[in-house]
Amino acid sequence: MSRYIRQTCLAEFGLEGQKRLKDASVVVVGAGGMGCPVLQYLAAAGLGTIGIVDGDTVEESNLQRQVLFGTSTLGKNKAVAAAAFINNLNPQVFAEVYSYRLTSDNASSILSKHDFVIDCTDNFETRYLIDDCCEALKKPWIYGAIHRYEAQVAIFNYHGSPTYRQLFPEQSIEKIPDCADNGVLGVLPGLTGMLQATECIKLITGIGEPLVGQLLVFNVLKMQFVTFSFAAKKPKTSSNSQCLVHLLSASEYKDNVERYLLIDVRELNEVPDFPMAKRIPLSELQLRIDELTTDKKIAFVCRSGNRSQQAAAMLAKTNRFNQLYAIYEAL
Repeated sequence: MSRYIRQTCLAEFGLEGQKRLKDASVVVVGAGGMGCPVLQYLAAAGLGTIGIVDGDTVEESNLQRQVLFGTSTLGKNKAVAAAAFINNLNPQVFAEVYSYRLTSDNASSILSKHDFVIDCTDNFETRYLIDDCCEALKKPWIYGAIHRYEAQVAIFNYHGSPTYRQLFPEQSIEKIPDCADNGVLGVLPGLTGMLQATECIKLITGIGEPLVGQLLVFNVLKMQFVTFSFAAKKPKTSSNSQCLVHLLSASEYKDNVERYLLIDVRELNEVPDFPMAKRIPLSELQLRIDELTTDKKIAFVCRSGNRSQQAAAMLAKTNRFNQLYAIYEAL
């Protein structure tokens, strides 16, 4: 018990909290930038069993943010390398290795063996798979996502709380830029993973107020943290009409400027500004949807037209608009 004395001496935590950690089993999907701090801190805290799911191998570009690994682990499977780190950090923790990707064929058998699931992936396909599987298995899961200098953390499907799919309806978008496309400040996934580990410990031990029905959004450049509450969305009824997304040329927009509320979905640091446009970055759009109340037509614009079409497709799924417009070329 000398290993855990600094947390067992906390009045709210105590020996009972440590026992609950020892008896718990958590599976971490993805041993990358967010997964590394999650695995480190859960193992250090004395979690009983930690499952590690990752089919990738360690690359040199990973070392800028995936601090579980080092030069000696280059080329090794991440789940295997992470398990070796955990065994050295805390031999009392059992690290269960799944050295392959999570798929629709193996998700249920893997996730069903553990009490809690932590998503540390970087793609929507796996995230929706985790959400659907956890809903079927009635298991809570802890979500984390990063984009450039911003990140989100939340808990889904906890004792009937909303699911990820209810907050973020599935999007028919071919590719969402990841860290390889947009880059990432190394400390951001580290901070996000630490917050995920914190929420996991809170759920297991029963201390504090976990992020159930809440979405934590933070920006590390401004060091701003904002929490939004959300509830399960009502199912669509047959009386609702389908939202139509229209492509709009730059000249068509300029000929009828007064008819549109123009929303610039580029990041805040991108220039030049578009005249008359309201700046709502694509990463914040779902959270600021109430700012789009207007009698005008809503048109989205970005640098080249890709993100404007993503924004229109995203909000079309919410069933809150009749028509949306995406400017498909530079203004």
